[in-house]
Order: sequence, then C-alpha cells, then structure tokens
Amino acid sequence: MISDPDRPVAGSSPRSLARQRSVHDIFGSGIVADVILWRRKDVTIGILVGALASWVVFEAAGYTLLSLVSNVLLLLICVLFAWAKAAGILNRPPPPIPEMHLSEEMTHEAAVFVRFHMNMVLSAFNDIVQGKDSKLFYTIALWLWLISFVGGSTDILTLGYTSVVVMLTVPALYEKYEDGLDRLTKFACKEVQMYERIYSECLGKYFTKAKKWALEKKKLLTDV
Repeated sequence: MISDPDRPVAGSSPRSLARQRSVHDIFGSGIVADVILWRRKDVTIGILVGALASWVVFEAAGYTLLSLVSNVLLLLICVLFAWAKAAGILNRPPPPIPEMHLSEEMTHEAAVFVRFHMNMVLSAFNDIVQGKDSKLFYTIALWLWLISFVGGSTDILTLGYTSVVVMLTVPALYEKYEDGLDRLTKFACKEVQMYERIYSECLGKYFTKAKKWALEKKKLLTDV
C-alpha cells in the first residue's frame, strides 16, 4: 500500500514529481533569480534595453569603449563647468556635486581584496606547475580551451550581448513551458536509447556473422 507522502497528488505535473527544486530555486531564489525569470520586469527590461543600446553604440555606430568614455566625460565636465560659471555670474547655487575622494580605509580594503584573490590565483598556478592538483589542471585547461575556441569564433562584445539575451530569455521560457519541455526531453531520450539499442544489436549481429565467416574461411585455408 502506498503511504500518503508517497502517493502522487492529483493534478501534479511530471516536473513536480521528478524534481522538487523549481527553476527559481536553482538560480538562488534571490534578486538574480527574480531578474532572470522576469519577476522584476522593469529591471530585466532595463538590462535588455541597455544591452541593445550598447550594441547600437559599439557595433552600429562604431564607437570603442575608450572613445565613448572620453566623449561622455568631455560632455559631463563641459556641462558642469558651464553650470558652475553661470551659477557664479547669476548668483545661483553651484552644481550639487559632493566632494569625492578615496579614504585610506577604502584603499586598504581594496588592496586586501586584490591581494587575497591574487594569492589564490598564484597558489592555484603553483599547484598546477608542480603537478600537485591534476583535477585543477584539467579543469583550467578545459576552460582555457573553451575560451580560446569561443574567442576565435566571435568577439567579446558580441559574446556579451548574446550571453545577456540568452540568460534573460531561455530560463524564463523554460519555466513557462517547463512541463511540455520535460515531456519532450524525456521522449527524445527514450527515442535515442531505443535507436542506440537497435544499433548495438545490429552491430553485434553483424560482428558475430563477420567473426563466424572469418573462422570458417580460416578453417578452409587450414584444411587446404
């Protein structure tokens, strides 16, 4: 007899029976998951619009990062300088820009952060070159090969735009059509397993016939 906790709930989907964690839980159940799965549509749309604007600026308009930053800073300081001069002449308040400076505490924290992560990288590098961690070597080698392969196929800007669009569309679409996609995936896996079994049986049958034919031919040659 099936106990109550083990009995399937009426109307439950195959996804809920096969996997208890939702897509939202897989992405951490936080702000990032909300943005990826369109729970915060304003932020998600803003990121997509920003990615599109970046593509238009860098790819269509032909700007580089250095030229764009230089032009934006030039426009900003010109506007603030003209505002400050006009404020002095017209007896108006100056631009509401706070005094900006780096404190010793901020620079110390940044230095500690950089030092900690650089030591981690150098330690991993030492373990690899001294042959102490084979798993780490294969992992880093695989990632470097993938980065080299992707980098040779596309540029970093296109890769960034594509990654943003994929990250903000594929998980949300999967969550929306999750049950149907799970059934389709399960059906595809069964079909692949069936054809794999048929292929293995046919290959084994022909291999057995070929082996039998080779033995018979060898026997005839021996008798002669």
